[in-house]
Amino acid sequence: MKKLNSAEVRQMFLDFFKEKDHQIEPSASLVPNDDPSLLWINSGVATLKKYFDGRVIPENPRIVNAQKSIRTNDIENVGYTARHHTFFEMLGNFSIGDYFKEEAIHWAWEFLTSEKWLGFDPELLSITVHPEDDEAYDIWLNQIKVPAERIIRLEENFWDIGEGPSGPNSEIFYDRGPEYGNDPNDPELYPGGENARYLEIWNLVFSQFNHNADDTYTPLPKKNIDTGMGLERVMSVIQNVPTNFETDLFLPIIEKTESIAKVKYGKDEKQTIAFKVIADHIRTVSFAIGDGALPSNEGRGYVLRRLIRRAIRFSKEIGLDKPFLYELVDIVGDIMKEYYPQVSNQKDYIAKVIRLEEERFHETLNDGLDILTTIIEREKSAGNKVFPGEAVFKLYDTYGFPKELTAEYVEEHGFTIDEEGFEKEMEKQRERARSARQKVDSMQVQNTALSELDVEGEFIGYDTLETNATITAIVKDDSEAEIAKENDEVLLFLSETPFYAESGGQIADKGWIYTESASAYVEDVQKSPQGLHIHRVTVKSGELQKAEQVRAIVENDFRNAIIKNHTATHLLHQALKDVLGKHVNQAGSLVTPDRLRFDFTHFAAVTKEEFEQIEKIVNEKIWQSINLVIDYKKIDEAKEMGAMALFGEKYGDIVRVVQIGDYSIELCGGCHVRNTSEIGLFKLVSEGGIGAGTRRIEAVTSKNAYEFLNEKMNVLRQVTDLVKANDDAQLPEKVQHLQHEIKVLQKENESLSSKLANVEASAILEQVEDIGGIPVLAQHVNVKDMNQLRNMVDDLKQKLGSVVILLATENNEKVQLAAGISKDLVEKGLHAGKLIKEAAAVCGGGGGGRPDMAQAGGSDPSKILEALNTAKDHVNGVINQ
Repeated sequence: MKKLNSAEVRQMFLDFFKEKDHQIEPSASLVPNDDPSLLWINSGVATLKKYFDGRVIPENPRIVNAQKSIRTNDIENVGYTARHHTFFEMLGNFSIGDYFKEEAIHWAWEFLTSEKWLGFDPELLSITVHPEDDEAYDIWLNQIKVPAERIIRLEENFWDIGEGPSGPNSEIFYDRGPEYGNDPNDPELYPGGENARYLEIWNLVFSQFNHNADDTYTPLPKKNIDTGMGLERVMSVIQNVPTNFETDLFLPIIEKTESIAKVKYGKDEKQTIAFKVIADHIRTVSFAIGDGALPSNEGRGYVLRRLIRRAIRFSKEIGLDKPFLYELVDIVGDIMKEYYPQVSNQKDYIAKVIRLEEERFHETLNDGLDILTTIIEREKSAGNKVFPGEAVFKLYDTYGFPKELTAEYVEEHGFTIDEEGFEKEMEKQRERARSARQKVDSMQVQNTALSELDVEGEFIGYDTLETNATITAIVKDDSEAEIAKENDEVLLFLSETPFYAESGGQIADKGWIYTESASAYVEDVQKSPQGLHIHRVTVKSGELQKAEQVRAIVENDFRNAIIKNHTATHLLHQALKDVLGKHVNQAGSLVTPDRLRFDFTHFAAVTKEEFEQIEKIVNEKIWQSINLVIDYKKIDEAKEMGAMALFGEKYGDIVRVVQIGDYSIELCGGCHVRNTSEIGLFKLVSEGGIGAGTRRIEAVTSKNAYEFLNEKMNVLRQVTDLVKANDDAQLPEKVQHLQHEIKVLQKENESLSSKLANVEASAILEQVEDIGGIPVLAQHVNVKDMNQLRNMVDDLKQKLGSVVILLATENNEKVQLAAGISKDLVEKGLHAGKLIKEAAAVCGGGGGGRPDMAQAGGSDPSKILEALNTAKDHVNGVINQ
């Protein structure tokens, strides 16, 4: 076997399949584009689903890629096993209706065993196939010449993710030798079993069926190949190391961590686990942040935050109690920069984000310890020995306090933790994480009518909004048709069209299609799998026929409003980078006639000053009347010019470059104004967070900007009239004066309320009862809120000395309760928290608190008198114990 590093193996894989006429597909962002079924890109095929289900026809049906991926369904296993990772690379070759099993199997074997390539010993390779896949079995046995005893039929060898393409698969295993397992009595010691000896290195999926909505399977019109080889796994074989963590993909990170911690890897089991966790998690976090994700409390951001906190938790095992993860970003980038330069190119930004998160976590960790101590004291006073599961989860979720550390800490105080309660809260959290992925079909069933349509068409809408054209095809109810009648809704194809098909965030044009005797309204325009414009039209009058001549006309006002917003989006994109930083990247956009929406990656809210500065820059560019230059360039030439490639877009060798003077240059297929002055006016409407490290800005231009400002001016005039200001300029002074008056009145009100409460407190002093020698005051009082109720309890405790107090009030048809017990009576076993809990239960509510002070609420005011009587019951219960 050859001695190779990971970069060489990755490139070798791509080169091998390039020789087999495959097109190399660049690794996509870890953040999915237009795929709400995924939280992360989790496999090599995840970005190619549009090809497999027929929505898009690729330039080349043979594809190869090295795809960075994230999977977080078993984070807890990372560090404890040899091969669990949250971030990994998947090498894959794919056929979209081209070659099938024979080629896929032969090429996999050639790449693995040929001396020109990896040079594995064929005697150490075993195969698994599905029991009913006789075709694959025959190829392995009779063509590849793998002995029958090394071909295992396994029922689970069938790849199926629900509706869409599916089929049997065949896995290739490498025998690592008897030192990794040699017990003849081990029932799992076989390729495909649970063991460390036979390592799966490549999975070949033969997609030959459509899994239909009714759970039946029918043959695919075009069969596909989807394979996946984990780079980390194959490197552990090539470099002959016990686990993936000793390969060149991880070892430099571990060595850097050793130098920071002054601790050696591999000397202690707990510390070794810590090194592995840190190395895995810093790779994931660095790459995810490099692709636009940011730590937060939801979705992808929650995953990143959890990984950073888990790494810090394990870092305590190697004596690290300060931020250090950010120091590893440079190493992560260096290891991968030959194929993934993003981390190295953004290392300062990524390190800054991680360091801020580390510092924040170290602060919350200390807060968590304080909270933990308070809860322990509370539970001790209540006589409990089981630490509440909800509190364990809150410490974990809110303060990042690991459950295991909580368990160790409370054990020192004689507690166990409520595992069941904690798991209940964790399940709620998992459900929240699952709901972050929309319930949509991951892959769609192939549409034969559209994928096999043999027509041509040309988009001419950059230069004209109307044209004469020929109807080249009509699709009705998923089948080709010759005619479309009045009120029919059909898909129409034209020889040439001025209608823009929705893409790049710009919505489709609307308009009309006419003949001498018929008219149809164009509701929407999308692109077919071949890239043709699909016009969804409703026939309003007459009939349309295939091959008929038509007049196609785009709604002029509709398009003109769109192009102003689209060009403004380009100006906004650059202004965001100027004001917020070069790390800002587009994460989605929407361009309509009424407004524009722009999503971008950023780790903080946009301040008022930044908001104003962004808006000012865009307007200055509009008022400078800058001409747009739109041209077609080779992709490399465009990149040399500094053109920004937009989020999730796929570009060919020739690209359309939209340049706004020397200010903005982007690759864009959308429609634009000729000069920025045509936009007229730009006004930001809103800015806010929409997810993990993603912000959203909405804005209006031109007529809509004028109407937006006019509406605001009308509101301003109404307020001016209401506060009786002479003019708009006097408005702030008038409002400040009113605010001052309100504060004065509030203070007076609070003072009067406090005096009334004191009067009422003095009035009930005579209502103290003696219950077995213990003074008890239980009264219904009239105060405005819980704050006054608590203050009254404190005041009465001071005046009465030794006493048990339970007060109730009614506000907004709800019951509020407060209890207080003097210190001497607490020492006799009386407990305000237990008392209030009993009283609240009577009123249909709940609550609790300390032994000396507690509060609660209830929903049934008619039960107040009955609730107050629980004070006497509580005292009697303690006396008679």
